[in-house]
Amino acid sequence: MAVAASVVVGCSLLAERSGPMVAAMIATLPISAGPVYVFLALEHEPAFLAAGALGSMSANLANTGLSLAYVLLAQRFGTLLSLGAALAAWLVAAMMLRALEPSFIVLVCATVVGFGALHLLFRPYLAARPKAVSARPWYAIPLRAGAVAMLAGTVTTVSSHVGPAWSGVLAAFPIVLSSMIAMLQPRIGGPAMAAVIANSALGLIGFGLAIGSVHLSAVALGSGLSLALGLAICIVWNLGLMRLKRGRG
Repeated sequence: MAVAASVVVGCSLLAERSGPMVAAMIATLPISAGPVYVFLALEHEPAFLAAGALGSMSANLANTGLSLAYVLLAQRFGTLLSLGAALAAWLVAAMMLRALEPSFIVLVCATVVGFGALHLLFRPYLAARPKAVSARPWYAIPLRAGAVAMLAGTVTTVSSHVGPAWSGVLAAFPIVLSSMIAMLQPRIGGPAMAAVIANSALGLIGFGLAIGSVHLSAVALGSGLSLALGLAICIVWNLGLMRLKRGRG
């Protein structure tokens, strides 16, 4: 739990000090789900991780609902309403996807098409910058660390009782995105925070593909190599997006 919290807090602090594109690329790395999956790998066989990855792909796809609700609402409304509606949208989408149980191929296609369409829709919101930055409240870092530590401990503890699919859903709960919204919107404003979430759409494609690689390779390669491959896919994908962004800039 302490390791997971340390990783997320460190990456979140880096995100706070960068622009919306870099912050989005940091936020869409598996800085929360990654440590949770490591703990699951220590507790379960590779087949458990492979099955859980489908649940995580569904949870990641549900971020289309979170992103759409938040980016549109944050232009006019405060943190509580914008974040509350975004999490509600994520929950509804995640429950629907779990009920439908789409196949791996459907999840991959929906991830690419869904987040790709969001990126096109979000173009007017990508470049917003904060008009002013207020001081970070004293409780921001402890609260963020506690939320991530609780997620890691909860998923590891209940995984044997809820099975791989729901363990995967819980592992990919958008704790990083939601905690960044909760801590940064009051400081930099809704439009600027919405720019971070808008820029994350393409990064979440890479995260979905990385989780998909865990589903395909966990049994064949073993848990360790499979998770390393997923992490490499995320990093290479996001670095590629940043390189493309600089080239166009």
